[in-house]
Amino acid sequence: MSNTTKKDNKSTPVYIHGCGFHSALGKNAEEIHSRLQQGASPDMLPVKGWLNDGSDTVVGKIREFLPAVPARYQQQDTFNNRLALSALQQITAPIEHAINQYGKDRLAVIIGTSTSGISDGEKALSQQMDNGSFPADYHYYQQEIGNPAEFVADYFGLEGPTYTISTACSSSGRVFLSAKRLLKMGIVDAVIVGGVDSLCQLTLNGFHGLDALSNTLCNPFSKNRNGINIGEAAAFMLLALTPESDEKQAKQKIALLGVGDSSDAHHISAPHPEGNGAEEAMRKALDDAGLAPEDIGYINAHGTATPLNDEMEAKAIHRVFGTKIPVSSTKPFTGHTLGAASAVEAAICWHILHYGIDLPAQINDAEIANSLAPITLVEPKAKLVQPAILSNSFAFGGNNISLIFGYTHD
Repeated sequence: MSNTTKKDNKSTPVYIHGCGFHSALGKNAEEIHSRLQQGASPDMLPVKGWLNDGSDTVVGKIREFLPAVPARYQQQDTFNNRLALSALQQITAPIEHAINQYGKDRLAVIIGTSTSGISDGEKALSQQMDNGSFPADYHYYQQEIGNPAEFVADYFGLEGPTYTISTACSSSGRVFLSAKRLLKMGIVDAVIVGGVDSLCQLTLNGFHGLDALSNTLCNPFSKNRNGINIGEAAAFMLLALTPESDEKQAKQKIALLGVGDSSDAHHISAPHPEGNGAEEAMRKALDDAGLAPEDIGYINAHGTATPLNDEMEAKAIHRVFGTKIPVSSTKPFTGHTLGAASAVEAAICWHILHYGIDLPAQINDAEIANSLAPITLVEPKAKLVQPAILSNSFAFGGNNISLIFGYTHD
């Protein structure tokens, strides 16, 4: 198929029944939209004392009060699950409606994470080293990777398939692919998807050991970019093959239109320098959606602000889309939220589509690297022109995912 030829066999969309989102960008629509418009998030904060060598860095921090985990879930009471709950409670109504409509055994839960409850484990280990015993309310199960998905299922009393995906920075993008497969096979009628990751010293020091952390706000696509900012966040959606009841008569409905993945396995931590895996994921997403490159109105780039990622991603985007599609990385607003990154950026795409807000302008020092393949970075006040958005996430080991969200016309 030619890159400019639209397919006739467009796949059936997967409808989005609400979106809950909490990050350094904010926790409600008013806050999120205001910060996107202003081009800054005050919760992207410089911190001291987190890195073992005494260096400073910038993180995307949750500072708002988080809801309590009910006492009956003590072994699931972690900061990570409280953060998840702060986003999940925003979509309780559609989840409860789906339970009533389909039954508890017909809803699945698929969550992406990379840190799970490790921050609580760090505190527990510190106390054990100081006092000789772990806190009474600590259990190793709290930091197991599967804990967040099991917590979500237990909280809503669900009995369908429940599991966590942990493929580093593509984790909560792959949940959309898995959910789509479960829905299309008829195994379930609705799926809670999303991602949650919280700040911990293990992750920060790990990325610092790779010389990947910036000590200032990250600077995507700039010639002066020098690394990432880590953030913490939670974002969740409910997916189904039918639209919400109050949207059935609407002319436009928001859906997951296409998903593309690849695994180029170029290097354990470095992306393929030519972006081969990234290109494959984007082309597969377009093919899955039955769309041509010119049908995309905005690309939310992985855009980590590391020298290698931005270089290869620009090459891949240019080969697939040329120079006409506006591109930006939203990580200066949220930080790189690791296992939650795909879901976080999917949530930003949903806000653009649902509320009709301006595209997120590219935040950097305006000194764009000449070495980058030519792509068009989003300027302030830009609007979405075409009714579809592509969002990229690329992970360690060359595990890549591209998601396309947009309007459907039934």
